[in-house]
Amino acid sequence: METRFDLDERPRRRSLFTRLTPAQAVALGFLGVIAIGTVVLCLPISTTSGEPTDLLPAMFTVTSAVTVTGLAVVDTGTHWSGLGQATVLTLIQIGGFGIMSVSSLAGMLLTGRIGLRSRRYNQAENRTLGTGDVARTVIAALAITVICEFVVALVTAIRFATFYDMPALRAAWEGLFHAISAFNNAGFGLRSDSLVPYVGDGWIILPLACALIIGGLGYPVVAEMWDKLRFRLTHGNLGHPRKFSVSTKITLVGTAMLIAAGVLVVGALEWNNTLAGQPLGTKLLGAFFQGVTPRTAGFNSVDFGEVQPVTLMATGLLMFIGGGSAGTAGGIKITTAAVLLAAIIAEIRGHNHVTIAHRTINSSVVRQALTVASISVVLVVSCVVIIRLLEPGFSGEAITFEVISAFATVGLSTGITADLSAPSQIVLCFLMYIGRIGPVTLVVALAAQHSARRFEYPEERPFIG
Repeated sequence: METRFDLDERPRRRSLFTRLTPAQAVALGFLGVIAIGTVVLCLPISTTSGEPTDLLPAMFTVTSAVTVTGLAVVDTGTHWSGLGQATVLTLIQIGGFGIMSVSSLAGMLLTGRIGLRSRRYNQAENRTLGTGDVARTVIAALAITVICEFVVALVTAIRFATFYDMPALRAAWEGLFHAISAFNNAGFGLRSDSLVPYVGDGWIILPLACALIIGGLGYPVVAEMWDKLRFRLTHGNLGHPRKFSVSTKITLVGTAMLIAAGVLVVGALEWNNTLAGQPLGTKLLGAFFQGVTPRTAGFNSVDFGEVQPVTLMATGLLMFIGGGSAGTAGGIKITTAAVLLAAIIAEIRGHNHVTIAHRTINSSVVRQALTVASISVVLVVSCVVIIRLLEPGFSGEAITFEVISAFATVGLSTGITADLSAPSQIVLCFLMYIGRIGPVTLVVALAAQHSARRFEYPEERPFIG
């Protein structure tokens, strides 16, 4: 009998892309977008002067946009041409929505479904989703993004056109740019003084603040809220809608508490400082907006180069905590801070388990929270020391604020960003990148793969404290 061999039955070699772990795909995906965006912004057509932009300013701007930070070394409104501004805005939208979410959405439009690999990549990028939640979350995120950005852009554009006498096209562009920047918690503006001229205008400040809050909650939280609202609208008081998850409860309560704390701190410390001489309504709006923006976006309605040192410290803490998970906010995230606080309280009270909202938190989640917070603190402290050595002419307060702002992808600054040396700006680029993809994602992406250990060492209890 003749034996025939089919060469097509040989094991196929996997491509480099298919060999990547989800964490590696996320890390390389952001780097790829940064590289492409840098090339575009280096082109002469991307600047108003028609001259090419140097590599570092272009890379810094692109990194800040993709990581939805908002720190800038050149003035966005005057340095970049229409193409340059549109590129920055596109990068903000891609970075805020999520590179893996964008690719999944494209795949879903082409094939009608999201593959398992795309689900795993989205799970790694968002760090809070199960693979079964990805399709629903991507669709919900797209709907939330479009609706929120459209409404905010419309309201602010009308205000710019009618009250500030802007030409219609200019007003529409200003409204769209600020709406996308606000919802994605980027903090990029078209003025060098951000939103300071509009501090007393509720038609500008309040819609942008709402966009900041919604974007900072995270897509899964907003989707849960929408599901519950839709249930009430369709069923009235009949039936019982599914209760909020613990993550949603933590995010909503934590957001409300941090906003209230931020408003009180800014109002109390800046009432007779940067807000001095303003009408009462303007002071209240300014305090409210600066209580909202530190956790998520780099818009500022007061000059942070003139605020009290204590205000910088409080704002830095809010930036470090950040917003909701699987959204556009940075920082260690509200849920991480809440789990750590609950663990400390449980240890003080002598409890064997960590509980939040009448639910026991798995010990692996507590370890993850501790890992995220520990790596974040080490990164921030290390980069503060490095930049302090590189920039002896700047105060430690200003450098610390800048480093936390970069890591937390907030974008607030005391005004020193453009004056930093090239090595310091590269450090900030690294921090913005780490802050967006997450320190744990980077560590996992760089770590060698290993199998689970099949044995345990004898238990020991070393002295603590």
